[in-house]
Amino acid sequence: GISGFNFGLNFKYVLGEDEIKYGLEGVGFNTSFETFNPLGITINQDQNTSEFGVYFTYKISRGNLIIEPSFRGQYYASLAKLSPEPRLGMKYKLTERLRLKAAGGFYSQNLIAANSDRDVVNLFYGFLSSPEDLQDEFIESNGSVREIKSPLQRAIHAVVGFEFDVTEQINLNVEGYIKDFRQVTNMNRNKLFPDDVQHASTPDVLKKDFIIESGIAQGVDFVLKYEGLRSYFWFVYSLGNVDRWDSFQWYDPVFDRRHNINVVAQRIMGKNKDWEVSMRWNLGSGLPFTQTQGFYQPIDISQGVGTDYLNTNPNDLGIFYAGLNEGRLPTYHRLDLNLRKTFKLKNDVGLEINAGVTNIYSQENIFYVNRVTNEIVYQLPFLPALGIDFSF
Repeated sequence: GISGFNFGLNFKYVLGEDEIKYGLEGVGFNTSFETFNPLGITINQDQNTSEFGVYFTYKISRGNLIIEPSFRGQYYASLAKLSPEPRLGMKYKLTERLRLKAAGGFYSQNLIAANSDRDVVNLFYGFLSSPEDLQDEFIESNGSVREIKSPLQRAIHAVVGFEFDVTEQINLNVEGYIKDFRQVTNMNRNKLFPDDVQHASTPDVLKKDFIIESGIAQGVDFVLKYEGLRSYFWFVYSLGNVDRWDSFQWYDPVFDRRHNINVVAQRIMGKNKDWEVSMRWNLGSGLPFTQTQGFYQPIDISQGVGTDYLNTNPNDLGIFYAGLNEGRLPTYHRLDLNLRKTFKLKNDVGLEINAGVTNIYSQENIFYVNRVTNEIVYQLPFLPALGIDFSF
């Protein structure tokens, strides 16, 4: 469960060609979460939290150069932590057609996604506030040990790119990025023991509900746009790679999609521009998932060394998992088509008819996989739709 509130005030002040923006905001929310890991150990969290932030941005325009330094101060009340976050953006007009740009800054976050990487496909994303009960030390990928001074999630982002006007109607935008996730919080898939007095000497990474991870994300985006009087075309190709380190291994998180393509086209027709036809095609390479190696019948050993394992009849089904997210789902792709007709009637009365088809060639894209039975549920097949809007 999740509930909350937010408020904000934003101001803008113009100084000739320069511009100042500043403001403040407040956010408060409550989260309640409970789940069980494969060993049947309960993982839960109930937390109330509030955040307060102020920001200041100064956009400086000097000829062909635009510099935009900014600063954000974010206070996390439940963690009693203040996060100062300087940021900087720049754009330089090299020629009439070519513009260079760069941006970077420090960022923090107090939300984590409570999803299970034991699912073949993740259907549930619950958002929780960052827990405070984490391990005291974190083992870096190079073997060094870093002391955890704050549960706050932090990252450093950097982006460079350029915009190029191929013609007056065609624009190419290219951006490369790298994001260094110094500290992120995740559910502890390695938890084997409850976090109680009896297991006080057990390492934190084997008993805490949540653990610290680090990561790196890098990639490049290509955007090609054409805008005419009656036509619009948009092509996007994204190449990305995300890696996570959990003190034991490097792995690909469930949202790591290597290739992603989006194509959108739109055409307005008719003497009165009252006809519109549009299409969208999307292709994405397979997302990571953890494969199944086999099944077994687990024995209840909750009684410890006194368990009568010779005469116990297991009732549950256990799963042998392969390496974490070493498998990849099939490639996703889909084509949608839409046709719209607009009628302008008397006295500002309007009528709009929309006809469309989802997944024109009825591609079988995976929606859900039952890991035990291997049953596969696919997303929407060929699906026509008709809608009418009447306004007055």
